[in-house]
Amino acid sequence: MKKKDTNTDLRNIQDDERRNIIAGRNPVIEALRNKREMERIIIADGSEGSISKIAAMAKEQGIQLQYREKSVLDRISGVSSHQGVVAVASAYEYSELSDIFDLASERGEPPFVMILDDIEDPHNLGAIMRTCECAGAHGVIIPKRRAAGLTETVVKASAGAVEYVPCVRVSNIAQTIDRLKDMGLWIAACDMGGEMYYRQDLTGALGIVIGSEGKGISRLVKQKCDFTVSMPVQGKINSLNASNAAAVIMYEVRKQRDAQQI
Repeated sequence: MKKKDTNTDLRNIQDDERRNIIAGRNPVIEALRNKREMERIIIADGSEGSISKIAAMAKEQGIQLQYREKSVLDRISGVSSHQGVVAVASAYEYSELSDIFDLASERGEPPFVMILDDIEDPHNLGAIMRTCECAGAHGVIIPKRRAAGLTETVVKASAGAVEYVPCVRVSNIAQTIDRLKDMGLWIAACDMGGEMYYRQDLTGALGIVIGSEGKGISRLVKQKCDFTVSMPVQGKINSLNASNAAAVIMYEVRKQRDAQQI
């Protein structure tokens, strides 16, 4: 994936990351015209005029819109001349679903994909991508809305894995699962109430769904999965961090694939 000179997480913007912010109406309009990858566009409450054009272009391109007080935009952009609009651009270009299958083909392996259902913490996304690279997963799929994207925070947390792991952003996770199943993948939900992960056959073409930090896997997405794998929890806390759960599952897949080759 080719690096782009772009942006970061709204909740944790540091001074050295503001280079990725696009502030001002004309700059944002030009970025939209050039189809620049964006995580979201933030508009100041009560803004009028050409803001309606920006909002229409963003909706047409499937870019998330957020409305905030002007003081929030001042803080995010670091300037007061943002004219009521700030765009948060992506730090890296997103891949296509075909890139994941091409990588699997190049390695001579059945596709292995991590599907993240509304993972909002950029550190979790970065950590999962790092484990994908180390464990040999062929790519990550994330939703366009209500989820972390490829921000500078994710880039740093991935320790460089974003250079090698295709990250595909889709409009609808449930529909994408249907598409993956049509392409021959079995889809497993990592959730409670399933077979212990080490007892389940995780070989072959596979997608693993990891749910959000607070809500887990959404009902519709879980219904789309072929089976559920669970992890034993012995302590008083009833769940693992999303990136830790993903790491455990990915290395079980790696273990089973390696065992087939012995």
